[in-house]
Amino acid sequence: MANTISVIGLGAVPEVRVGDDYTQLVLEAASADDFSFQAGDILVVTQKIVSKAEGMLVDLREVQPGEFAKQFAATWDKDPRQVEVVLRESVRIVKMERGIIISETRHGFICANAGVDMSNVAGYDYACLLPKNSDASAECIRHGLREQLGLEIPVIISDSFGRAWRNGITNIAIGVAGMQPLLDYRGTTDAHGYLMHASIIAVADEIASAAELVMNKIDGVPLAVVRGYKYAPGVGSGQEIVMEASRDMFR
Repeated sequence: MANTISVIGLGAVPEVRVGDDYTQLVLEAASADDFSFQAGDILVVTQKIVSKAEGMLVDLREVQPGEFAKQFAATWDKDPRQVEVVLRESVRIVKMERGIIISETRHGFICANAGVDMSNVAGYDYACLLPKNSDASAECIRHGLREQLGLEIPVIISDSFGRAWRNGITNIAIGVAGMQPLLDYRGTTDAHGYLMHASIIAVADEIASAAELVMNKIDGVPLAVVRGYKYAPGVGSGQEIVMEASRDMFR
């Protein structure tokens, strides 16, 4: 019998405010949707509600852009305050071209605008930053669910990233707790007896991407449960998916 995986969106989440308990938000959303967690479920939480609850918001009215930010913004018709925030959140600029800033964040992520986002944030003068430690946030939610439900529910914090050589964005895992984020096939053989030497699957990214199909960018569904995937339990970390500098051929 073929493997079957279900992806269930949980949408009953009110506007998240600083200091909100995101574990309670998850439980209330599940209750509102008459959804019950089961052993083996994996919870995917969008970065935005975690960042909001943790107060990772910047009031652009209080940002004084520098000359470099002003010049770049003027050239490409951008908000200089937002450009300034992106520069502050970057530890390394990878490329600045055609109004786009690709940079490395302090977390080690290579992404557009250092993960600074203006979408799905109440008010036009606020920018949302990435969580300080998405792995710790995922672990906090996992721990809270275990305390409340008595179940071990792995948690993935997801965010939408662009991809080199491919059009469009897709969700990836920026925080992981309770499961191994990578599936290593090295040293095993395929159906034809070929010995695998390099195949490592980013299963946490694949789960995050699958969850986006029921979340949708504009539908206000910040939570999803993936049911039926036989994950490998473990401490887990989103940092395990980040390519180390010594192996990065494009650095």
